[in-house]
Amino acid sequence: MYTPILATLGFILSQDEKKTLMIHRNKRLGDPHYGKYNGLGGKMERQEDIFSCLKREVYEESGLLCEDATLRGTVNWAGFGSKGEDWFGFIYRIDRFSGELQASNEEGDLQWCRLNELHLLPMWEGDKYFLDMVFDDDPRIFYGCMPYRDGRPLSWHYSRG
Repeated sequence: MYTPILATLGFILSQDEKKTLMIHRNKRLGDPHYGKYNGLGGKMERQEDIFSCLKREVYEESGLLCEDATLRGTVNWAGFGSKGEDWFGFIYRIDRFSGELQASNEEGDLQWCRLNELHLLPMWEGDKYFLDMVFDDDPRIFYGCMPYRDGRPLSWHYSRG
């Protein structure tokens, strides 16, 4: 039976549209994401919708409020979890925000990273397959499937609609 963990992943775009806010997961040694850069987000709670999850997670992790966010895609990460759990992610680009950015949180330090240098950062290998689509000008949403085994993507395929 397929019962994925539902989650959000948000990429906040800077006002000049040249950077995105990333978290460098460098605070908890037991964190499966330790050492990696990632967007902001996390697991959806039982009593919330996916957009409320995005807003809550972004605020908890950064102190920023989402004012304008666009669903850019979804990804089915079968076998992604540390125990082989399936994850299904809703990927957002956040174009407008307010609030006061905190420098870090319990998971790591927050950093503005240049879009044209994201591929140089240590991140989940699979993120590099879809990250360009988060920031491109194509208005179509992407729908991806990326099965994982032992922390590595086995394949990647997607469509846009």
